[in-house]
Parts: sequence; structure tokens; C-alpha cells
Amino acid sequence: MMDKFVPIETVAEQLGVSISTTRHWIKKKAIPENTYIKVDTTYRFNLPAVIEALTNRPEHETPPKNASFDDDEFI
Repeated sequence: MMDKFVPIETVAEQLGVSISTTRHWIKKKAIPENTYIKVDTTYRFNLPAVIEALTNRPEHETPPKNASFDDDEFI
């Protein structure tokens, strides 16, 4: 059975980060393209795949959870 796709708010909440941090991770490809779909400006994520991708990154490549970003860095 296919996993349910969830909105960016759910991803941010489950990862304990802000929505802007989640957007930054998308932009920097820390969250791989094969873990979400994008229709126009709306993203939907396969949450287990996102968690798996972030968990399996080498320590030096894991994005910081406490990062904050300017508005011009939003997707």
C-alpha cells in the first residue's frame, strides 16, 4: 500500500523544525526530490521516506535543526 503524503507543516512538526527550515532543506536538496511531490507551489511529502533520507545522511551532511533563514531564502 502506498504511504500517505502529508503537507510541509506535518513534516516540520514531526522533525521538530520550522517550516522555513524545512523549505531551506528542500532548496539545498537535504530532503531528496524522490521523497515529495510538488504541484504548482504545493508540496506533499512521503514522511517515512523523508525521515529515512535524513537519518541515513552522513553526520557532516545532516542539516542543522536550529537553523534560521531569511525570507528571501524561502521556496
